[in-house]
Amino acid sequence: MAKHKVKVIESRLGRREVRTDRIIHFPRGIIGYEEVREFTLLQIQENAPLHVLQSMERPGLGLLVADPFVFLPDYSLHVGEAEQKLLQADSATDLAVLVTASIPPGKPEETALNLLGPIVINHRAHLGLQAPQTDSGGPARVFVRGQLLEG
Repeated sequence: MAKHKVKVIESRLGRREVRTDRIIHFPRGIIGYEEVREFTLLQIQENAPLHVLQSMERPGLGLLVADPFVFLPDYSLHVGEAEQKLLQADSATDLAVLVTASIPPGKPEETALNLLGPIVINHRAHLGLQAPQTDSGGPARVFVRGQLLEG
């Protein structure tokens, strides 16, 4: 069995060991954190719908994220041609879509999902990007119910 290299980081969830093959590079960063390029997904609890997209470089930077299709099966998004090239995805099975979540302290019933700034990750290529949703009308691919359709 091959051994994976591990990097120890401080995270919002405490000290964690992260396999280097689990690091996701964001060539453009994330809106508001453009200079931060290396992230990993940390599981909060087994089978929980929320994860932390944790910066490998800044211990205090971890974004609460969720698969939007778990909550909104009809959610759809557009990924432009430039973003498609950046992600280097050969098929829809390479891609995962996440959205950031905000939970007000003591008010979990007021949880909000940012559907306008989804994060798309190519796990095979270890690449990610934030794909702000605008009505540009240009060439795009569309996700519907988690399936990638030609746009």
